[in-house]
Amino acid sequence: MTDATTVSADAALQKKSGSLFEVGERTKRRQAQERRFRMMGLAAVTFGIIALFGLLGSILSNGVSSFRQTYITLDIYLDPAKLDKAGNRNPDEMAKVTTFGYAPLIASALVEQIKKNDISVEGLSDKDAGDIISKEAPASVRNYVLAHPSKVGETVQFDILADGRIDGYYKGRVTMESAQLDRNVNPEELVLADKLKEAGVLRTKFNTAFFTAPDASDTRPEAAGLGVAIIGSTYMMIIVLALSLPIGVAASIYLEEFAPQNRLTDVIEVNIANLAAVPSIVFGILGLAVFINWAGLPQSAPVVGGLVLTLMTLPTIIIATRAALKAVPPSIREAALGVGASKMQTIFHHVLPLAAPGILTGAIIGLAQALGETAPLLLIGMVAFVREFPGPPPEGFFDPAAALPVQVYNWTTRGDPAFVERASGAIIVLLMFLAVMNITAIILRRRFERRW
Repeated sequence: MTDATTVSADAALQKKSGSLFEVGERTKRRQAQERRFRMMGLAAVTFGIIALFGLLGSILSNGVSSFRQTYITLDIYLDPAKLDKAGNRNPDEMAKVTTFGYAPLIASALVEQIKKNDISVEGLSDKDAGDIISKEAPASVRNYVLAHPSKVGETVQFDILADGRIDGYYKGRVTMESAQLDRNVNPEELVLADKLKEAGVLRTKFNTAFFTAPDASDTRPEAAGLGVAIIGSTYMMIIVLALSLPIGVAASIYLEEFAPQNRLTDVIEVNIANLAAVPSIVFGILGLAVFINWAGLPQSAPVVGGLVLTLMTLPTIIIATRAALKAVPPSIREAALGVGASKMQTIFHHVLPLAAPGILTGAIIGLAQALGETAPLLLIGMVAFVREFPGPPPEGFFDPAAALPVQVYNWTTRGDPAFVERASGAIIVLLMFLAVMNITAIILRRRFERRW
């Protein structure tokens, strides 16, 4: 073969394969596919972020106003002739006076306040003027009098809840036009509210009662609060934490460290994984059949809700704990056994402390998941209207109570628009609880995490 032939073959090969510094057609297609995939991923992330901000924006726009409430300041004369005819100042005797006995005192105080500020509204009677006050007001004044019987005979200043329509007027739900078509409010009452606000008698301020007050009836949405629901959720979380964490950790330690690898343990592990994927309503049916129908525990009680949520949380804690135990290097176990430690000492003195961050993280995430569950609690009766606060533990675990997610569901089923605002506010409170729990899990993991 001559030199000319060799040069010709090399030129042909170079022309066929191309230079390493030149981008071929296959490389261009592959790079185009990668760019399309990155764009699709970026579009998916962008869509998710937009949807999240849209959801949060909708909840915040509807629910932030529930943290503010409209009140009317009145100086009410607690007439002893109506509240304590015997003059004994005995709360038991005074309790016989119902809220109907307090309503005229509040109405008189409002009329006096209107006259004092020289307010007049054409076409508005004293009875219509009294409609701007919440129907919860007589009960509030009655509770105060029974708690302070010595105040009877004095004039006491009260911040009285305004009616839900008046409150909605200052939050944009009610307008002069809509009031003409609403049988619960009329434009004259809104004009009176504006004049009382100009006089400093009516004002909108932060609503602490939203966190402390119990639920209210359909006719007084302005008085509805989350007090009973927060206590009920707290009681249930105490039960879930007290049962699911020790049981879940003990089961995980046995399955990971002591259980023999046979067909029985394989079946147990598969069933634990399956239970983690079972719909939560199935656990509610189980709780209804076992804890209420068979064991006879009371409906709508935190103890039943806690037991049902414990069953639902256990698989999550077991899976997270086993993963944390597996993450501990085998050399830790071998070193402990090598210096004479027993199997139990190795686990409890070395493996378990090193796995604690993962275990705590899994437990907190499991609790956060349980806190937001609604379906199983509906089946055990926690959707019932509960106004009385449960007692302190342990008796309070068996008293009727509500829960935050169930309270949200309850309010969304009511017709008054003010309850929609309350439901959105309850969602914000629930999200705050969940955010705090998840942030706690992240902090614990970063604080105690060990690098190997």
